[in-house]
Amino acid sequence: MTRLARILLPLAFATAFFPVHAQSGAQTGGTLVIVPADGAVTQANDEARATFMLEEQDKDKAAAASRVNLKMRQGADIIRNADPQARLRTHGYYTYPVYGDEPIQPRPATGSRPRQPVGWRVGQYLDVATVNLTALPGTVAAAQKLLALNGLQFGLSDAASAKLDQQRIEASYKNLNARIAAIARAMGRRAADAVLETIDFDGSGAYAPQAEMVRARAVGMAAARDAVPVEEPSFEPGETTLHMRVVGKVKFK
Repeated sequence: MTRLARILLPLAFATAFFPVHAQSGAQTGGTLVIVPADGAVTQANDEARATFMLEEQDKDKAAAASRVNLKMRQGADIIRNADPQARLRTHGYYTYPVYGDEPIQPRPATGSRPRQPVGWRVGQYLDVATVNLTALPGTVAAAQKLLALNGLQFGLSDAASAKLDQQRIEASYKNLNARIAAIARAMGRRAADAVLETIDFDGSGAYAPQAEMVRARAVGMAAARDAVPVEEPSFEPGETTLHMRVVGKVKFK
């Protein structure tokens, strides 16, 4: 072996077995890295949001409207009595003409007469929000003596959402730090070399009720109390998972 070979051979072995991360770490000084992260917390749903509706049909528009107004007021009273904690909001009051079943004839060019309604449909919706999930089946069953349940959703109350917000922030920030440390190791750097320059918290988050026709005759409160009992429905509130996305801008020394 020549003298030159004896000098170059150890250098070749040193280069081959020198840690890759040591080489890459020396090349990443001043590197700017964008790090996305995510935090999630799960909480059992503690609030129910139900939508009830009522519809009446009559040849006399005023009679149909009068029955809707009376029954909606009675239905709201039933819900308040069953659940004093419930929050109620009426909306979606509508009045539509009802036409006969005869086919529509082609309109003459002149002298045509508009179709005459044979009756009127009048209805209204009632939204109910409550955190009393224990009493919910009984409340719904009592209301269904007069009103139709049009939709039901479970979610988190404002108080529960506010409580989880702090936990979401902590979870997302913890995940960000873990990802920064992992990236630093992959780059052959220490986590202490990473300087967090910017952090951006970004969060993001429909109901289209479908009309259900209900035909009934006018009844008073006494008749409502004497109506055929409605069996209590079964509900499973489930749980909600809240996410928070965070993006950090990290610069390595």
